[in-house]
Amino acid sequence: MFESAELGHKIDKETFKAEEPKLRAALLETQELLRENGSFPVVILISGVDGSGKGETINVLYEWMDPRYMSTHAFYAPTAEERARPSMWRYWRALPPKGRIGIFAGSWYSQPIAERITNSLSRSDFDQRMDQLNRFEAMLVNEGALVLKFWIHLSKDAQRERLKAIEANPLTKWRVTKASWDRLKTYDKLQEVAGHLLRTSNTPWAPWIIVEGTDDRYRHLTVGKTILESLQKRLADKRDQNSPVAPPFSPRIDRLDVLSSLDMTQSLTKKVYETELSLWQGRLAELMRHAEFRKRALILAFEGSDAAGKGGAIRRITSAMDARQYQLVPVAAPTEEERAQPYLWRFWRHMPRLGRVVIFDRTWYGRVLVERVEGFCTDADWLRAYSEINDFEHDLWRAGGIVVKFWLQISDEEQLKRFDERAKIEHKRFKITEEDWRNREKAGAYHEAVCDMVDRTSSGTAPWTLVEANDKLFARIKILRTICERVEKELKVDPMKLSPVAPPKAVRAASSADAKVEEVSEAKESKTEVTKESRADKAREAKAAKAREKARPAA
Repeated sequence: MFESAELGHKIDKETFKAEEPKLRAALLETQELLRENGSFPVVILISGVDGSGKGETINVLYEWMDPRYMSTHAFYAPTAEERARPSMWRYWRALPPKGRIGIFAGSWYSQPIAERITNSLSRSDFDQRMDQLNRFEAMLVNEGALVLKFWIHLSKDAQRERLKAIEANPLTKWRVTKASWDRLKTYDKLQEVAGHLLRTSNTPWAPWIIVEGTDDRYRHLTVGKTILESLQKRLADKRDQNSPVAPPFSPRIDRLDVLSSLDMTQSLTKKVYETELSLWQGRLAELMRHAEFRKRALILAFEGSDAAGKGGAIRRITSAMDARQYQLVPVAAPTEEERAQPYLWRFWRHMPRLGRVVIFDRTWYGRVLVERVEGFCTDADWLRAYSEINDFEHDLWRAGGIVVKFWLQISDEEQLKRFDERAKIEHKRFKITEEDWRNREKAGAYHEAVCDMVDRTSSGTAPWTLVEANDKLFARIKILRTICERVEKELKVDPMKLSPVAPPKAVRAASSADAKVEEVSEAKESKTEVTKESRADKAREAKAAKAREKARPAA
C-alpha cells in the first residue's frame, strides 16, 4: 500500500525555487475564482504518521494561499460536550461553507484508527465505521463539496530519524512528546490499520492521495499541485444538473396507501381529553426526570399538513417539561448561511446533549417533501436523501438519541375549515399565508411524497407515527402517549412503576405557556447545591488555615 511512498522522493532547492512562485500565484488565482464562483466548498484532510510534516504542510498552504478564506480544525480526544453528542457532531459543525476551504488536521478517521490500534474497536466494527464514513463523504460530494484526502507517509526508520531531528532543534523540540515516541513503538500496528483504512475508504468520490513525507520540498509541492489541479478541474466542470425523472416507488393502482387508510373520524370528548392529558403530561414529566434519561437524548420531529395542529401539540409537550431542558427549533426556508452548507448541516448543529430534548417544528424531511414537490432540488438529490436521512437518524440513535417522528394528517375539508377560521380571527390571521393556499393546489403531489417518505424512512430505530388530526384533542393525546411509550421502551422502564397520577404543579395546565418550575424538585436541587457549596467553602477554609499555620514563623 505504501511502496510508492518509500522510494525516496526528493526535490532539489533549485527546482523548488523555480516552481514555488508559479504554484503560489496559480493557487491564489484559483482560490479567488473559487470564492467568486461560490458554488462548492473544499474539504482537505491532512492525515498521516507522527513527524511526517502534517503541520508544516498546513503552514505552507497558509503562506501560499489567502488565509482569510480558509479555516483549519484540529481534533483531539472529544471534550465532555462532544462526548455528550453524536460522534460526527463536531465535524459537521466545522464544515466550510461554499467558496471556502476547510483543512482538517486530524479528522473523522483519527478516532477509529486510535481505537483499532488499542484493540478497543473490533475489525468488524471498524469496517462498519468505514462504511458509515464512506456514506458521509459521498453525501458531502453529492451536496457539491470537493473532498481531498492526503495521507503523509514515512517509513519506520524515516519516522525515527525525523523525530530525532525535530527534538534536537530547540525551536521545534516542543513538538515531540513522550506520546510521539510511544506511537513509534506501535508503528507496525499503525501501518496495518492505516493500510486497511486506506483500502476500505478509498472511493471514487473521495480517494486517498498518499504522499511521501521525508523531503519537505517534495511534500509541499505535491500537496500544493494536487490541490491546484483538483480545484482547476472542478471549476472547469460544467455539471449537468438535469436528472432523470423518478418513477413512483410503488404504483398505487387501488388508491390505497398509508394516509388514505387512516381513520380520520377518531375523536375524544373534552372530559376524557383532560383526564388523559393530565395523565400523559405527568408521565412525560416523570420520564424526563428519570435517572436513565441522563444517558439519552430526545429528538422530536414534527411534520404534517398545513393547519394540522403541530403548534398546539408541541405546546402540550413543552408544558410537561422544564424550560431549561428543551430547545424548540422552528424550521423555515434556509438562510444564506444554511444554503452554503449540506442540507443536514442546519439540523446537526441543533442536536442536543445527553439528558436534553430538541423539538423540530418541520424537519430535514423538507428535502423529500417541499423541495421535491416545488422542484427546489433535482430528482437525484431527493432520491438519495432517503438513505442519507436513514444514516443520519441511525447515527443519532447510536449516540443515545431517541428519535420520535410524527406526521399530522387532516382531511381537505378540515383544512379548508381551519384556513377560513384563521382568516376570520384576528390573532390567528398571521398563521395563514398565500403559500398555504398554493400548497392546497398541490395536495396530490404532497400526498404521494408523504407516502414515499414513510415507506422509505420508517425504521426500527426511528419509526413514523401517523396521527389522525381532524380532532385536535385526539391528536394531542396520541402524540403524548406515543412519546411516553417510546421513551419507556428505550429507557427500559417499567410503566407500572411510574406514578399514574396527575402531573406536578409545574406541568398541570396544558394551555399554560409560562409553566412554573416544579417547586419540590427545585427546592431539593437548590438545597443540594447549597450543601455542596457549603462543603466546598469549608474545605477551602480548612486548607487556607493549614497554609497560614505553616507560614507562621516559629516562636
